[in-house]
Amino acid sequence: MTAPTQSMTATAARPAATVKRPNTKKSLWTAVPVTLLLSALTMINIFGASYYLSPRADRPRHPWHPFLKASGEVGQTAGILAFLIFVFLWLYPLRKKVRSLAWTGTIGRWLDVHVTTALGLPLLLTIHAAWRADGVIGLGFMAMLVVCASGVIGRYLYVRIPRARSGVELTREELSVERAALLGEIATALGEREDVVAAALTPPAREGALGVWQLIERLMLDDARRFARVRRISREWATRPGVDRKRIARAVKLASREMALTDQSRVLEATQRVFRYWHIAHMPFALTALIAVTIHVIVVIAMGATWFWK
Repeated sequence: MTAPTQSMTATAARPAATVKRPNTKKSLWTAVPVTLLLSALTMINIFGASYYLSPRADRPRHPWHPFLKASGEVGQTAGILAFLIFVFLWLYPLRKKVRSLAWTGTIGRWLDVHVTTALGLPLLLTIHAAWRADGVIGLGFMAMLVVCASGVIGRYLYVRIPRARSGVELTREELSVERAALLGEIATALGEREDVVAAALTPPAREGALGVWQLIERLMLDDARRFARVRRISREWATRPGVDRKRIARAVKLASREMALTDQSRVLEATQRVFRYWHIAHMPFALTALIAVTIHVIVVIAMGATWFWK
């Protein structure tokens, strides 16, 4: 029996891959509306620059003041939108705690929507506040900015903890099974022995204790190095005789996934630890923002400072 046939037999005996794979089509349903919203908000800020850059005392005489002031048609509509989005964002922690809501989608999918939706909050809030924030709402605004920034970091850490399609974190043993399955698929696609493929894909180990910032630096460097390695093996495998382009493209895609799992498994415990620390730090800022925004909305409604029920 030849080596490629042995690889094929070994691959067939292994369980199917269990790691959650990204779904590009579903991601577009979130990315497109968020991109349109961010573009519209950016244009409002650009065209309203003459108003936002004016001294506070001169703004009431500006022709766009009735629209862009905090209680104006544009300014307050941005505030209402920001409040609705902020309330919507609290559905994500609810989804994590209530198992009966599993029918609404996986936790990973909810996190994608949670993070991408929150990206529009800073621009919405700056438009609503007409680029000035003081008092209680200033505290809420700063807390919201910290929450948004930390949310991006949290999403970066979250996707670097390998998970099954159900969203459950994988153990080291499950990662080993998944990596072996990927190596078998790559070997089959290339007609090569698995040990040769593994030697080509496995990077040298990098030792050392990892704190919070050391881990983030390590993850970013791993991402950059992996990108360069994928490009290199793509060029090398493209010249293999007797292997068509579709099989090469599939092998490269699988190799990228296998290298990512290898990098992630080496810092798995550190990533899980830092992610737990991040979650503890994220919640107080989110609660501060919620309390400040709620007080602000109650005061505005009590004072009747709105354009829609004058």
